[in-house]
Amino acid sequence: MFALVDCNNFYASCERVFNPNLREKPIAILSNNDGCVISRSDEAKTLGLPMGAPIFKWEGFCKANGIQVFSSNYPLYGDMSARVMKILEQFTPDVEVYSIDESFLEFKGFDYIHHEEYGLQIRKRVLKWTGIPTCVGIAPTKALSKVANKIARKFPVDTKGVYVIDSEEKRIKALKWIKLKDVWGIGRGLQKRLAAKNCKTAYDFVQLPDDWVRKQFSITEWKLKKDLEGIPTLSLDMREAKRAIATTRSFDFTYDDIGYIKERVATFAVTCAEKLRQQKSSCYMVIVTLSSDRHKKDINQHRGSQVVRLKYPTDSTLTISKAAVNAVETIFKHGIKYKRAGVIVTGLVPTENHQLHLFDAENPKHKPLMRVMDTLNYKYGDNKLKLGNQDLKQTWKMRQERLTPRYTTNIKDIIKVKC
Repeated sequence: MFALVDCNNFYASCERVFNPNLREKPIAILSNNDGCVISRSDEAKTLGLPMGAPIFKWEGFCKANGIQVFSSNYPLYGDMSARVMKILEQFTPDVEVYSIDESFLEFKGFDYIHHEEYGLQIRKRVLKWTGIPTCVGIAPTKALSKVANKIARKFPVDTKGVYVIDSEEKRIKALKWIKLKDVWGIGRGLQKRLAAKNCKTAYDFVQLPDDWVRKQFSITEWKLKKDLEGIPTLSLDMREAKRAIATTRSFDFTYDDIGYIKERVATFAVTCAEKLRQQKSSCYMVIVTLSSDRHKKDINQHRGSQVVRLKYPTDSTLTISKAAVNAVETIFKHGIKYKRAGVIVTGLVPTENHQLHLFDAENPKHKPLMRVMDTLNYKYGDNKLKLGNQDLKQTWKMRQERLTPRYTTNIKDIIKVKC
């Protein structure tokens, strides 16, 4: 059996944990640079605030309806997510972290447990230890556990937040209930193609002949169909080393200052190098991208990229940052106001197992220096050690005018209890 544990309105729930006054109040969380709505509480959804709404257009609506709007507090959300996932590992060793707010669990050898009671235990422990409400869907396959979770979320009173598909009758009833657009793995393109076959629900989809699905679509759609039929074909995806690592961000405003852009790109390169070392990889190529604000049609536009090929694979912050900053000088055009930049490291190989170069090699002082930097930054947080070309006061420069305290990741923001 598989379970999908999904945190309800995760970003909004994180804000409520440390500010109980927000409970049962409409809340909206904004994207980077306070752009669009990316998370809403149930109360905000009921009022009609759409997902992806640009806040500059919906500011008046939010004020008129008492919707409290907050900037994304990613350090807080990431820490709360890690706590939830750690709790889930207490219930089974087989856990796939699917996203920041949901995970698949597989119950191998759990033949004698009562699945509904076990799901209630999961939900109760996560709520008690973190304050985050969840819903749990349990079924014989991953795809069906997604369906079960949607039922638990849709009918919280009847299901108590936990629903188990453990019979053929329940499976068929669930597939007839869920719309095709709400099925995990069926996007808009596939939905349109299936609509031509008069498929409106998941049940209609599984009634299609296997041979026709294999002929018209890919093996992925066929596996999804078998999963919805109750035949396990989708297993847990265990994390593998990434083939490329990217750090891209929009700036808080548009900038034509090459010095500022170099500092931003250097910071992005540092992040990429840290991620490389975490997965014990080194890169052969560094790609830097710059782009202006495409939404402002009245200004000069420019998008450019530069690929830097390194003579030897490296995971050194110094080497990668230098290559990225030099690339900025090649891409940058005077008179253009840039809104976004990115650094991508690719051509990845294992750090401890790669082809050596006869004449060029990494400076031997870099590796011990990187170990010290990583150790101190991990111990003290907030990237205490930085390169000289980085802003020493701030890592990410984003417009965050509605940011709440980082209660769990910054000692200065630790919650205060008044007695």
